[in-house]
Amino acid sequence: MSAACLLLLLLPLISAQTFNWGPCPNPQVQPNFNLQQYLGQWYEIEKLPAYFSTGTCIKANYSLRADGTIRVLNSQVINGEVEDIEGTAVIQDIREPSKLGVSFSYFTPYSPYWVLKSDYTSMSVVYSCTDILRLFHIDYAWILARSRSLPPETVKDAKQLLISEGINISRMKPSDQSCSDD
Repeated sequence: MSAACLLLLLLPLISAQTFNWGPCPNPQVQPNFNLQQYLGQWYEIEKLPAYFSTGTCIKANYSLRADGTIRVLNSQVINGEVEDIEGTAVIQDIREPSKLGVSFSYFTPYSPYWVLKSDYTSMSVVYSCTDILRLFHIDYAWILARSRSLPPETVKDAKQLLISEGINISRMKPSDQSCSDD
């Protein structure tokens, strides 16, 4: 298969990602992160594009399992149908509990899930980055809320935090949360 054919096949995935040159930034994370307070349901308010998150009414629910891992249940509506995916999150280093790893398959390594800021009751800013040979990186960023909306000033502050940490949010878009409450 030629490189051009491979590029054409990968184009849909590439357009649903945020690529940047150079290695991943290393933003400051939430100090004194409290996992117990973070658990529960979060709604996606804004995000950088992600191939795995293209629906509407996107939300995540985090709960503690008996073995100490975190159950991650993500759901979204695609073509009128609710689609769920279950994964596992872990605190990878107890000295930095706001730097979690998450995986949605036994066959994939944990991806970063870094809580940059959370007040636990209304909003959270989450960042993930995959470094490819330190030549370029793929960014993911989310502004989450405990309800389906946030005040515009809160969203603006969350975006400013991402920018101040060197994260390119030029492709960040609002998520469609125009759903009936569940």
